[in-house]
Amino acid sequence: MSEHVLFLTGHLARPRLEKVLQSLDNPGFAWSILDIGVKVAALMTETIISRRLPRPLNADRIVLPGRCRADLERLSGEFGLRFERGPDELKDLPAYFGGRARKLDLSRHDVRIFAEIVDAPARSVQAILERAHAMRAAGADVIDLGCLPDTHFPHLEDAVRELSAAGFQVSVDSASPDELRRGANAGAHFLLSLTEQSLDLASDAAAVPVLIPADHGDLASLLRAAERADARRLTYLLDPVLDPIHFGFLASLERYAELRRSLPEAEILMGTGNLTELTDADSAGVTAVLMGLCSELRIRNVLVVQVSPHTRRTIQEHDAARRLMFAAREDASLPKDYSEALLQVHDRAPFPNAPAEIAELVAQVKDANYRIETAEDGVHVYNRDGHHLAQDALSLFPRLGVATDGAHAFYLGTELMKAELGWRLGKRYVQDEPLAWGCAVDRAAEDLTRLREIGHTLRKAGGG
Repeated sequence: MSEHVLFLTGHLARPRLEKVLQSLDNPGFAWSILDIGVKVAALMTETIISRRLPRPLNADRIVLPGRCRADLERLSGEFGLRFERGPDELKDLPAYFGGRARKLDLSRHDVRIFAEIVDAPARSVQAILERAHAMRAAGADVIDLGCLPDTHFPHLEDAVRELSAAGFQVSVDSASPDELRRGANAGAHFLLSLTEQSLDLASDAAAVPVLIPADHGDLASLLRAAERADARRLTYLLDPVLDPIHFGFLASLERYAELRRSLPEAEILMGTGNLTELTDADSAGVTAVLMGLCSELRIRNVLVVQVSPHTRRTIQEHDAARRLMFAAREDASLPKDYSEALLQVHDRAPFPNAPAEIAELVAQVKDANYRIETAEDGVHVYNRDGHHLAQDALSLFPRLGVATDGAHAFYLGTELMKAELGWRLGKRYVQDEPLAWGCAVDRAAEDLTRLREIGHTLRKAGGG
C-alpha cells in the first residue's frame, strides 16, 4: 500500500495546492487536502491544528505550509505520525518531493580558511582582537597577521599572544625573516611565506611553514622545499601562488594541478585574493569557481583577504562555498540545488506564479487588503476592488487610493519598491518578508515553532 500524505492548508491556497498536487507525475504516494479553517494558510497555529485535526487520521504523514510556525515534534508526538514543513511556495512542491530541493547537512567541510588582517601593524592589539572575533564569526579558522613592507610592527608578539590566549589559531605573513622569527617565538601556529632558502626559520619552531616558490612561478623550487621539509620531518603547506587574470592566471592554475599530480597527499594552500580582489565581478561567483577547483584538487586550505568594498563578505562566501562543494563532491553530484547562499543577486525560480494563476487568486479575494506579487510580466497589486499591473512602483502607487493615509502609503511604497527590485533582478519577492540575499546579508534566525507577529497587511490599523 502506498504512503498517504495529508496536506493542511487554508481557504485561499486550497485551489492552487490541489492543482499543483494534480500536476505531480507519479509522486509515489496518495494524497488528500484538509482546509484547516483559516483564510491564509501561513496563519494556522499549533493550537488550531491540534484542535481541528480529526482523530484518528487517515494519513501516514502531515505536510504543513512552509510558513506555518508550529512545533513539529510536539505535533508528531500528539498524533503519533510525522509532521513536516513543506516549501514556502506551492510551486516548489514538485521539487520538494522530487528530491531536487535536498535537505542536506551543510555543516561539514574539509577546507580551512585563513583570514588575513591585511593592515595588522596599523591596528592596536585590541582592534586586532575585535577584527579577529568578527572574522571567526564569519567562518575563519585561522587569523593571519599580515605584515606590511617597511612598516614597523612593535606589537607583533603581543598580538600573537593575545589572539592565542583568546583561542585563535594564528599565522604570521611576512617577507621579513625577523618578523617571522618573532611571530614563531611568540607562539604563532603558521608562518607565511617561506621558501627553500628560508625554511630554516621553521626548523626550531613549532609553527607550520607555508612554503612558496623561491622565484615566482618556479614550481621546481617549491618541490625542493617540500623535499627538504620532509627530510626534516616538518609538517608544512604548499602554495604555488594564484596569479590574477592576464598576469599568469592560467599558468598558475596549471601549477596547482601539476603540484597535486606530483604530490598526491600534500597539504596545499590557495590564496584567492588575487582573483576576488582584482576582478571587478561579484566575488561570490568567483569564489564558487575557485572553491570548486579546490574541491577537485583536494586543496584544503585557502587564504582569504578583504580589502576592496565589493569583497566585504568574502569570508562568508568562502565558508558557504566550502560547504556546498563538500556536499556535492560527497554525493558525486553537481554543486547545484544544495544551497542558495551564493545566489545573491538572482534566484533560480524568482516567479512562483504565472500571471494567469495570479488572476485566478484575484477572483477569490473578498477583502480590501492589498496583496502584492511578482510574475514575469511585472508587479501585481490587487484586492477585492481591483487588480493593477506595472513594471515600476511609482506608476502603481497613484492607482491605490492611499495618498491621504500616511502609514498605509508608506507601507505600500516600501513593499512596491521591494517588489520592483525583486522583479528587475529576478529575485523572489514575498510580501512582508525581506528579499533573500544569500550569504551577502546576515538574516536573523527565526523561531519556526512560534507564529511571528502579524504582518502589516493583516493589521486593522492601516489595512494592507
